[in-house]
Amino acid sequence: MGAFFPLRFDLLLDWFYPPRCRFCKEVILGQDDKCFCESCREKIRVVSHPLCSKCGQPFLDASGEDHLCGGCLIRPPSFLTARAWACYPREEIDMHPLRRIVQQFKYGGRVSLGRPLGRLMARGCYEFFCDLPLDCIVPVPLHPRRLRWRGFNQAVILGREVSRLWGVPMDPFILLRSRETPPQTQLPEGDRRKNVRGAFSLKTEKSVRGKRLLLVDDVYTSGATVKECSRTLIRAGAKAVSVLTLARTVS
Repeated sequence: MGAFFPLRFDLLLDWFYPPRCRFCKEVILGQDDKCFCESCREKIRVVSHPLCSKCGQPFLDASGEDHLCGGCLIRPPSFLTARAWACYPREEIDMHPLRRIVQQFKYGGRVSLGRPLGRLMARGCYEFFCDLPLDCIVPVPLHPRRLRWRGFNQAVILGREVSRLWGVPMDPFILLRSRETPPQTQLPEGDRRKNVRGAFSLKTEKSVRGKRLLLVDDVYTSGATVKECSRTLIRAGAKAVSVLTLARTVS
């Protein structure tokens, strides 16, 4: 993976038009991501060690080393590793800055939020991937009908920013969502694996044989979607698949 160098060409613009927190609208000073002010950042739990060395689930106990969680011991996922920038509350909390902004980005048509959110995940998770060779970034696809209704794929927008900052090419046309499924958020956790089983396929003219891929999505909830995408890519010959998401749902 290419070297990571923060871009500083917009400092002059910030001098005349200071960026504001996307949640509380306060002026942001001295932060590269230009998404949340210091006060709102304090309300967001950033994923840190110790965590599951496979799926990236953070452990409540702040002591000890990284190790496999129970879920990965029982049912190991096909991806190499998964990491997220911050924790995403499972409960509906209107005053949680990250949850509110992700909801506005994903369902409210606030496409402009994708760039600062992409910067957060690219910069915040760089330490986990800086030594990992990557050939291509693959965003989790939407079904064409869902894409027409929403107008954009949030994973593509996030992945584009990661691609720009990490210097890894992105191809949004490798994976297809070939079967339309009900939204995962409407299903109990036990039904999510069944819902996405066989829902993805590889585009006919694309080849991933021998490639090391980074799968990108917005929120890792049960992991059913990224696990099914990873299985599809591995079966198509990918050498390894890693997963990067902006947030990870926790109770």
